[in-house]
Amino acid sequence: MRTRARTRIAAAGALVALSALALTGCNSDDEADAAAGSSASTAASPEASSGSSSNGGSSSNGGSSSNGGSSSNGGSSSSGGGVTAACTTQNTSAQFRQSANHASESQAAAGSLRITNSSGAACTIVGPTVVTVTDEAKGSGPVSADNSEEGSDAVDIPAGGTATADVMYNDVNTEGTARLSCRTESSTVKVALPKDAGTTVNVMKADGSPGGVFSLCADSFKLGAFSVG
Repeated sequence: MRTRARTRIAAAGALVALSALALTGCNSDDEADAAAGSSASTAASPEASSGSSSNGGSSSNGGSSSNGGSSSNGGSSSSGGGVTAACTTQNTSAQFRQSANHASESQAAAGSLRITNSSGAACTIVGPTVVTVTDEAKGSGPVSADNSEEGSDAVDIPAGGTATADVMYNDVNTEGTARLSCRTESSTVKVALPKDAGTTVNVMKADGSPGGVFSLCADSFKLGAFSVG
């Protein structure tokens, strides 16, 4: 009887041990599954955080990006409307042409001053331009005129363009029916653009060919406003 009881107790102990082992195995499997689930969740987290990624609303491609409204290609960029350089003797050439016709009692002789932009960019004339003539032979003069009264508002000359101003003067000096020489006659004049050093240029004939003469038979002459064209 004692032997059977011991056998039954041993069998019961083995059964309990097997049950505990089985339960431990189940718990181990559950813990493994839980760990696997945690790993999968961690692996998925970079995709889950894509809402704040570099392609999101605050990304480098967003509204505040380098391609946005404040970019280097905007209205304040170097390709925008910059300040136009002043026309000077360094970026222009001057030409003075005598009148094609002599003055009459009702009409002044009309020569011209032409400023040509010889640079690759637009330049502007702002303020009065001065023309001075001095008699070469007699040394009389000098006589000067500027266009401050006739109009000296800003005039932009495009690259290669020309601005022209009329020069109104009297080139007729008569006594009876004889025409006499003027008090001031010169083959050159001095032209000074606003805030720039003057330059001496040859007087051209009305058609632009060499050999012109500025004959001034009065104490003054008039220089008109510039126009481009």
